[in-house]
Amino acid sequence: MMSIRITEVAARDGLQNEPRRVSTESKVAFIDQLSAAGPCEIEVTSFVSARWVPQLGDASDVLARITRRPGTVYSALVPNEQGLDRALECRLDKIAVFVSATESFSQRNTNGSIHEVLSRLAPVVARAREAGLIVRGYISCAIRCPFEGTVAPEAVRVLCARLIDLGVHEIDLGDTLGAADPDSIARLYEGISRTIDPGATTLHLHDTNGRALECALGAIELGVRSFDGSAGGLGGCPYAPGSPGNLATETLVRALDARGIDTGVDAQRLEAAGRWMRQQLTGDSAASS
Repeated sequence: MMSIRITEVAARDGLQNEPRRVSTESKVAFIDQLSAAGPCEIEVTSFVSARWVPQLGDASDVLARITRRPGTVYSALVPNEQGLDRALECRLDKIAVFVSATESFSQRNTNGSIHEVLSRLAPVVARAREAGLIVRGYISCAIRCPFEGTVAPEAVRVLCARLIDLGVHEIDLGDTLGAADPDSIARLYEGISRTIDPGATTLHLHDTNGRALECALGAIELGVRSFDGSAGGLGGCPYAPGSPGNLATETLVRALDARGIDTGVDAQRLEAAGRWMRQQLTGDSAASS
């Protein structure tokens, strides 16, 4: 039976831009619910400055208090060495770093050029590896940029090569705008094939145009075996107007279950966790019904 690896990102990507503050207690309860659903990995939080992402300013406290499920990888986003210093004090299995496929998005998202960001990440990756951590490298705007339009697959391929040279273990390709369709996903993977095999990547899809699931199923046909998802479809990007949410993990899992593809994930528990968190965000008791 074919199996697909699922990384649940609702606790980080799903919550980071929510205007309503979520308590540490609620985040811990949410992550524990996600853990019970059985994903291979949970991206718990981010060690960015609380000044820029106040929602995740309690990263260390959250990681100290969650109940860790044996067999699940617990990871966090780390933008720089200061963030890594904090991350290394926690019991993490993995960190993620990120770079944009376009200069305009890089400047908006990280206040630096692509070259500057990669230079900033080099010591982060090296130190994380020395500490025995797995390193994921996100490439945002892998399909389309809100400022520069369609992104050439060759630009993504070059970034894949540069991240691999830095020492990352895993490449995660992000359709940050949710602009992809199966054809653009196929062009992307054809374009990067000289550098990396589809089976060595993770695909991160936003569902802006309602085609994320279609893209995921097409990517599986191309050989992709690892996907990010967000319980309840929570998430979005503040620097990418029109990207309201991620592919709902439970939607992906149910579609794969129906095709006899194993994920090891309980879609019903994921859906319940997503409803519960939406209740915390809206204060609407109907969200849990």
